[in-house]
Amino acid sequence: MSTDINDYITKSNTTAWKALVEEDVDTKGISVKVLRYDEKQQRPPTFMLRFEPGASYPYHNHPGGEELLVLEGSCILEGTTLYAGDYLYTPAGFKHSVKSETGCTLLFMVPEEVEIIS
Repeated sequence: MSTDINDYITKSNTTAWKALVEEDVDTKGISVKVLRYDEKQQRPPTFMLRFEPGASYPYHNHPGGEELLVLEGSCILEGTTLYAGDYLYTPAGFKHSVKSETGCTLLFMVPEEVEIIS
């Protein structure tokens, strides 16, 4: 393990947003910034998502739970609107969708890959 702290810093202000692409999932209007990539899991457990106004992510399950912090704007989960500064913890097995009518930027910590529910 490296002891250089710089090996563990992500400069998110200089990292470009990339279109979120997931096979068989409509992610139009959603962009991602990966903050931490887990080589063992081959996925990012910590990332930011930016939703353009009207964008949504489909109903899904969180086998390992999740943590979400609204950085900017607002989003709606299960009929409840969250605003900048609001924090959400969901336990393992919690299911929901996400949409934003106004646009938003969200910080996520998701320890396990989500499962889309059709």
